[in-house]
Amino acid sequence: MKIVPYSSEMRPQWDSFVMRHEQGTLFHLTVWQRIIARSFGYKPLYLAAVDEGEVRGLLPLFLVANPLTGRTLISTPFAVYGGVCAADQPAHDALVKAASALAQKQKVEYLELRLREPDPSTGFPIKELYVSFDTAIDPDPERLMKALPRDTRYMIRKGQKASLRATRGHEHLDIFYEIYAQSVRNLGTPVFAKKFFRIVLEELGESAEISVIWKDHAAVASVLSFRFRDWILPYYGGSTLEGRQCAANNFMYWELLESARQRGIRNFDFGRSKLGTGSYSFKSDWNMRERPLPYQFYLVKRREMPNFSPANPRFKRVTELWKKMPFPLTKVFGPALVKLFP
Repeated sequence: MKIVPYSSEMRPQWDSFVMRHEQGTLFHLTVWQRIIARSFGYKPLYLAAVDEGEVRGLLPLFLVANPLTGRTLISTPFAVYGGVCAADQPAHDALVKAASALAQKQKVEYLELRLREPDPSTGFPIKELYVSFDTAIDPDPERLMKALPRDTRYMIRKGQKASLRATRGHEHLDIFYEIYAQSVRNLGTPVFAKKFFRIVLEELGESAEISVIWKDHAAVASVLSFRFRDWILPYYGGSTLEGRQCAANNFMYWELLESARQRGIRNFDFGRSKLGTGSYSFKSDWNMRERPLPYQFYLVKRREMPNFSPANPRFKRVTELWKKMPFPLTKVFGPALVKLFP
């Protein structure tokens, strides 16, 4: 068993391994490496466990450095999931050992592994700051609707009675960006550059889709979703103030569920939310499986686990000021700030 750095010649084997592995996600694929490297310039330090020329395990890693976090190793930036994918325990252990040694060599503050499932074998401390929500998509539309709580069904029908409609396509990038940027500004969160989303669409192609919800001729909500194997994952979304009045968000996610069902997609991943937030409350109302995300930290120079989430109370004053900033300025300064929170 050898631990080797990723090379472009390894790409077919790497991606094939991810697609077969139970813990593989979109964020383990090499396409996410290209997206992050092109968008933010972070240095990829991907590792693979190889035995007689065969990939037995892999770990996507990025070296991230900024004034807020310092130097860190993250698996994986701007992703819900990351960490080791391995065919067996020896490959897993070898990758964790190599990543720990790399963290020491790079003199980082910490190594962060964004796991989907608990992994007690590492012995690393765990921060359960986020949870994820997911569900199997029932192939019967009536059962799919009836599985939702009564209040959620009411909000979906409210959107239907408002004659909301959905369209999909990459050509909606500008519309999506304006709605998303305004939505995150209202939450006090900096927005990505539009260039980032353009790169996402370029790299993912048909594995990414933009949905727009319309009321008459006005776009009132939009979401950028990812498709991976038999999963669909709405990842970046928002709505306008008018959209909130006509339940556009509820309608949008129901439409995405129903559209996925019609296309034979079997699972819906609602992504992560921080406990106690409005996003968490909204997703809790959809009767989906809730799972803590056991993010692990190997501390090198730091003595305690970090919390650089924009939802951290220490950033409350900045968050409130950001909400009051003129919308056009948030699109100018947001992309620089968002890099502080990978």
